[in-house]
Amino acid sequence: MTSSLAQPWRLLRRRPDLARLVTAGLVSLTGDWLLGVGLSYAVYDLTGSTMASAGVLLTALLPQVLVGLVAGVLVDRWDRRRTMIGANLLLAAGLLPLLLVDDAGLIWVVYPVLVLEAVVETFFAPAEQSMLPRVVDETESAELVTANALNGQAHNLSRLLGGAAGGVLAALGGIPLVAFADIATFLLAALLVSRIRTSGAVAPREQSAEDAVRGRFAELRDEWVEGARITLGSRTVRVLATFWLITSFGEGIWGTLFAPYVRSVLHGGPEALGLISGIQAVGGVVGGLFAAAYGARWRPERMLAVGAMLFGVVDLAIALYPLGYVHAWPAAVLMVVVGLPGAVLSAGLMTLFQLNTDDRERGRAFALLLLVRSTFQVLGSLTAGVLGGILGIVPVMAWQGCGYVIAGSIVLVLLVRAPEPAPASS
Repeated sequence: MTSSLAQPWRLLRRRPDLARLVTAGLVSLTGDWLLGVGLSYAVYDLTGSTMASAGVLLTALLPQVLVGLVAGVLVDRWDRRRTMIGANLLLAAGLLPLLLVDDAGLIWVVYPVLVLEAVVETFFAPAEQSMLPRVVDETESAELVTANALNGQAHNLSRLLGGAAGGVLAALGGIPLVAFADIATFLLAALLVSRIRTSGAVAPREQSAEDAVRGRFAELRDEWVEGARITLGSRTVRVLATFWLITSFGEGIWGTLFAPYVRSVLHGGPEALGLISGIQAVGGVVGGLFAAAYGARWRPERMLAVGAMLFGVVDLAIALYPLGYVHAWPAAVLMVVVGLPGAVLSAGLMTLFQLNTDDRERGRAFALLLLVRSTFQVLGSLTAGVLGGILGIVPVMAWQGCGYVIAGSIVLVLLVRAPEPAPASS
């Protein structure tokens, strides 16, 4: 048992570039949670409108839907490490206008800033996910599971640190102080990524004489279509796309209504929102340690299926318990619990993706999945903005839990009980 618990730390010592990549993600995402918690509560507090809350999420998601069509193609051409450094610097610069937002009259500045941040993030995320398999031995499923679990740990710790601090910083200095903290995290993350020694360069694509004379747009379009064809040629990746389609709709609902849920259903303030949002990471840290230590003993398909179904059941409890008991502490406890299966399903999901994609197409493949996720988060957010005011916050939020149970069941049937057949040998 002790040996298994020490395995993640041995991997980090053996793969220092993995440690740098994971730490950079921890720092950057902590700043994202700082900003996200502060903005989501502030907008709803000023307007009292679920549609206004939906507007914040939609502003962040719509650019990803539009830009995602070409982002993956370009990431598969560019050096992944340099792309991540440049993205972090652009993300820091893009937040500078928020330093001026010190009253409600300037709240409109938030929206163009979120658009810019979303566009840059659309390039950063595929580059990061394409880089992670390079800093370990991607032919070893056990190393990939552990690396993805450690990366999930960084995400959970960032949620705990950033979510809890977001409300406090917003109360102390408003949006400018939160933005300043986020700028600092992006700059530090860029420095950490710059110290990675593993090459991020992509093997050059062969170019025919026909390619040379074709228009650049047509070339980009054809590369995207090729990447989509190769990606969706795998039944496993098709199932992952379906999983994200279903769960992202629920995430869009949850992201739109969670601040209204805390304020109007649980009657909590910004500190309560920060605590409840961030404390899920406590369970995520424990679940991530478990996945990193013992995940190599499981099939990633089973990690995803079981983790998703358990995640959905706990999410349903979070959404529905205020129908009988209105208090914030059960939400905090249940958010800790839901972090456990959340960490397991995340490690299984990313390991399955990496094992079933090739490095040359991985950027386009991940961008395609991000496009699916962003599109259905937008639809979920719109649905929440409309139905939240008609049906009420609690019943609409319950969809996310149902969605995770359904998506996990699909993975169980199609990948766990009926695994994809191995390709025939030539």
